[in-house]
Amino acid sequence: MDFAFDARTEELRAKLLAFMDEYVYPAEAVAEEQRAELASPWDTPAVVEELKAEARRQGLWNLFLPDAEYGAGLTNLQYAPLAEITGRSPHLAPTALNCAAPDTGNMEVLAQFADDAQKKQWLEPLLAGEIRSAFAMTEPEVASSDATNITTYIERASDGTDDYVITGRKWYISGAMNPDCKIFIVMGKTDPDGADIRRQQSMVLVPRDTPGVTVKRAMKVFGYEDHYHGGHAEVVFDHARVPVSNLVGEEGGGFAIAQARLGPGRIHHCMRLIGMAERAIELMCRRAVSRQAFGKALAQQGVVHNWIADARVTVEQLRLLVLKTAWLMDTVGNRGAYTEIQAIKIATPRAVVDIIDRAIQLHGAGGVSQDFPLADLYAGARTLMIADGPDEVHQRSLARRELKKYL
Repeated sequence: MDFAFDARTEELRAKLLAFMDEYVYPAEAVAEEQRAELASPWDTPAVVEELKAEARRQGLWNLFLPDAEYGAGLTNLQYAPLAEITGRSPHLAPTALNCAAPDTGNMEVLAQFADDAQKKQWLEPLLAGEIRSAFAMTEPEVASSDATNITTYIERASDGTDDYVITGRKWYISGAMNPDCKIFIVMGKTDPDGADIRRQQSMVLVPRDTPGVTVKRAMKVFGYEDHYHGGHAEVVFDHARVPVSNLVGEEGGGFAIAQARLGPGRIHHCMRLIGMAERAIELMCRRAVSRQAFGKALAQQGVVHNWIADARVTVEQLRLLVLKTAWLMDTVGNRGAYTEIQAIKIATPRAVVDIIDRAIQLHGAGGVSQDFPLADLYAGARTLMIADGPDEVHQRSLARRELKKYL
C-alpha cells in the first residue's frame, strides 16, 4: 500500500488549498450576510454561485466521479485528500465544487444505472450544477436502518396506462427544501410480497413538480435547518404518477442500487469528517494560545495539551484507515473493501464528535454560539453516526463477519 500523493493529486491539492484560502473561507461570512437578505431561507446566496463559477473555471469540478466520461476521473485514493480539504468548510466547499451530497450519490446512481434518456434529462444538468436532487428512502413510520422495512408503494397503474403510482411518506430527505431540487430518486416496493425481501424494492425518478408530490416541511437537525445543504424535508407521495420509463435499472433492483450508492457515500462522508476535525484542531490551538485563565495561557494547561495531542493522534489514525479503504476500493472494489468501509463509518464520526466536543469545551460559551463553526460542525458530525446506516448496524454486520471465521 502506497498512500503517497501522485503528481495530479498534488497539483489539485495545491489548487484547492489556494481556492479555500482565497475564496471559500472569506465567503463564509458573506454567505451568512446574504442569507439574511434572501426572500426565502432556502434560496442560494449569490456568493455560492460565484464560488461554483470560479471552481469550474479552475477545473475543481465534479472531482468525486471516478468515471472520466462524467467527472474528473480520479481514483478514490486521489479524491480522498481533496474531499478532506472541503470538509474544513462543509457547507460551502463541497457545493462550490459540485461535490455535495446527496447530489454526488444521485449522480453516481444515474451514471451507473440510468438509461440514455434519463442521463440526458437529469444527469447532465446535475453534472453542470444547474439543478439539485434528493434521494428519498428514509421513512418515519419504520426503522429505516433496515431498508427492507420501507412501506412506500410503487404500483403499476390500474387504469391501463403505462404508469407507476407512488404512495408513501418520507422524511429527512436531504436537499428537498432547495428550490433548485428538481428530481427525487424514490425507493419503494414494487413487489411487497416477493419471497426475497431484498428484491421487493425498486427506484424511480419522480420530478419535484409531479402532481401528488408535496414537500411538507423542513426537519431540523439539533435545531439547525441546514439551509446550505438544502434542508432535510418530509415529503408525501399521494398517488403520484410517473411513466414506467422512469424506473432506474430494473424492477427489484432498488436494494442493490442503494448499497452501490451508499458505499462511496460513506467514504466521502468520512473524508470530509477528517477535514472537519482538522478545522476543530486549528480552532482549538488558536484559542489555546490567545486566551488566559488563572494566570496563564490555556495552551499551558496540561489538560489542553492532552486534548490537542489526543486529537492529532486520532486524526492521523483515521486518515490512514480512510486511505487504506480508498486504496482497497480502487484495487479490489467496494465488496472487497466492505469491512474497511464499515470500520471507517463506525470509527470516524464517533472520534470526530469527540474532537469537536473538546474544541467546544475550550471555547466555552463561544463554542456553542453562532460566532464559531463548532456547534454546527458538531451537529453535522453527530448526525453521521446515524446517516447512511447507524453505527450499530455496521457493528452488527462487522462482528458477524469476524465471527464467521470461527464458526
